[in-house]
Amino acid sequence: MADPSSYRPRPGEIPDSPGVYRFRDEHRRVIYVGKAKSLRQRLANYFQDLANLHPRTRSMVTTAASVEWTVVSTEVEALQLEYSWIKEYDPRFNVKYRDDKSYPYLAVTMNEEFPRVQVMRGHKRKGVRYFGPYAHAWAIRDTVDLLLRVFPVRTCSAGVFKNAERTGRPCLLGYIGKCSAPCVGRISPEDHYELAEEFCDFMAGRTGTYLRRLEKQMAEASDEMEYERAARLRDDVGALKKAMEKNAVVLADATDADLIAVAEDELEAAVQIFHVRGGRVRGQRGWVTDKVEEITTGALVEHALQQLYGEETGDSVPKEVLVPALPELVEPVQEWLTVRRGANVSLRIPQRGDKKALMETVQRNAQQALVLHKTKRASDLTTRSRALEEIADALDLDSAPLRIECYDISHLQGDDVVASMVVFEDGLQRKNEYRRFQIKGFAGQDDVRSMHEVITRRFRRYLAEKEKSGEWAGAEDTPVNGSPAGAPLAAEDDGVVGGPKDDDGRPRKFAYPPQLVVVDGGRPQVAAARRALDELGIDDIAVCGLAKRLEEVWVPGEEDPVVLPRSSEGLYLLQRVRDEAHRFAITYQRAKRAKRLRSGPLDEVPGLGETRKQALVKHFGSVKRLRAATIEQIQEVPGIGRKTAETIAVALARSAPAAPAVNTATGEIIDEEEPDTTGGSSGESVSAGLPDDRRGQET
Repeated sequence: MADPSSYRPRPGEIPDSPGVYRFRDEHRRVIYVGKAKSLRQRLANYFQDLANLHPRTRSMVTTAASVEWTVVSTEVEALQLEYSWIKEYDPRFNVKYRDDKSYPYLAVTMNEEFPRVQVMRGHKRKGVRYFGPYAHAWAIRDTVDLLLRVFPVRTCSAGVFKNAERTGRPCLLGYIGKCSAPCVGRISPEDHYELAEEFCDFMAGRTGTYLRRLEKQMAEASDEMEYERAARLRDDVGALKKAMEKNAVVLADATDADLIAVAEDELEAAVQIFHVRGGRVRGQRGWVTDKVEEITTGALVEHALQQLYGEETGDSVPKEVLVPALPELVEPVQEWLTVRRGANVSLRIPQRGDKKALMETVQRNAQQALVLHKTKRASDLTTRSRALEEIADALDLDSAPLRIECYDISHLQGDDVVASMVVFEDGLQRKNEYRRFQIKGFAGQDDVRSMHEVITRRFRRYLAEKEKSGEWAGAEDTPVNGSPAGAPLAAEDDGVVGGPKDDDGRPRKFAYPPQLVVVDGGRPQVAAARRALDELGIDDIAVCGLAKRLEEVWVPGEEDPVVLPRSSEGLYLLQRVRDEAHRFAITYQRAKRAKRLRSGPLDEVPGLGETRKQALVKHFGSVKRLRAATIEQIQEVPGIGRKTAETIAVALARSAPAAPAVNTATGEIIDEEEPDTTGGSSGESVSAGLPDDRRGQET
């Protein structure tokens, strides 16, 4: 690991002007390329105290062994040079988008004497007109099959064309009228070329001219009583309209625009692009990238623009580019796009109307693409094996942790404190072994004590299972937070079924130990988990914590965290485990809070179900009137007997408010009717009706 101070340029060496810089490693390989409006200010940010740098930036500057720069005259030149160098050197620390598939294009080879319509993939070639990309090749073939009725352009390969030319007989398409058969001289090269240009114009969105022309010819043929010709033209018009219907109108003003959306998390980002031409979606594509550097959404958009338009010119760059966030230096990027198009290009964020609605659709596609990519990545056996090996190496474990358990604490300002336990085996979720806990040992907010209690309760159950099976003759049950030894501290089941069973058929919830315990938090939570295991005499289970702020991995007894590379599969797996534990915990916490806020005095009556509670409130109109009713009056409600009525009366008497509510501003006694509902008590806080973000922060 290199010390950045060893290759830091001397003060005054770096010019205060626009330019592009390159970091190289000890083998002279370029590992990062960047641009700056001021090279001096930008490079100074890299040569500061390492503790102040983001882990990804810190990894880059300690990998590098030298830095060099090139001065340019404008920021637009810097943008172009940056793109060229990224493409040339493929630096490991730069954002590099990769296609999640190889997208097919509809291509017309205008560089040939007899242009050919075909499906093409891969790099674009000079002199070829491209349309798309399309999601599937069959979508292109269906469209072409419809258009060949009106524009019978050549679609055959060079071998088939030469064979027909040699034999003087066209292929089947020539016989059925879907090819003008230039191979046998039925059309001149000039006329065939003009036909190919008309095909390209129609695909580019200029459809109205041809439809109006065909409809006029159809009407003329009908007036001249050439009904067969009129019918053929009618079918041609139908074919064109059907081809147009395959691309729905999304923008009524016939706009040419590209819409770019970004979905991202800490490690990866997915980009989706919709190509809209003539108000219709003509193509769609998507990319995924590893975020190997600290980067904003605007910077991700800028890199996407570079990759999308770096080699495009003319109409391939649309009039409008709609993005979710603007690059930091928007004017140079917009000027660069204008140069590539040869006309003004608008780069902006849609604010309202159809374009904003379409951007939301593109954003949903980006989110789905990111989820799908993560699902595919998580299901790959080789990737999972590498992730487990990286975790074992980073934490100095004897073997890969085939079973990982992760714990998270969730609460709302100290209320409804709960915890979750999720299980991953071989890098995959085991949802039937998830568990959830209520914190019982104390009241209030203390994540460290909560973590200690949960770990203790889980592994006391594990030791009890071992002792029951004869595998453990270990220490006595250790009290938790002042609870007596042997006190029931069982976790609540989350409702799932399955899993290993005891002899009596009951689930063995805690029978298997993990090789690694992961806690959501930093050094204090890790220390609490380790202390809980030590108190139980368990020393063969590793513990670590994953802190959200910088994604650092903490291990017990260490002053500094373990920093895994941002591209590490091991870090990716730990993040998935941590995020799943957080999701499971906060879902349980919200359910408990909602149940508490909906509860009322009738909920305390044993044996009183939802149907009879609703009948009582409906009969009396409110809980207040029910509280004032006699036992005989309560018995009048269908389904309520004498014993149940007495129980209801006692429960409501116990829950009666001690004193009336008073308006402290006026001194007026507030005598409001209680709500006509089984949920919600008169003592609830006013904040119960506010949105979550008005009541506090969940953790």
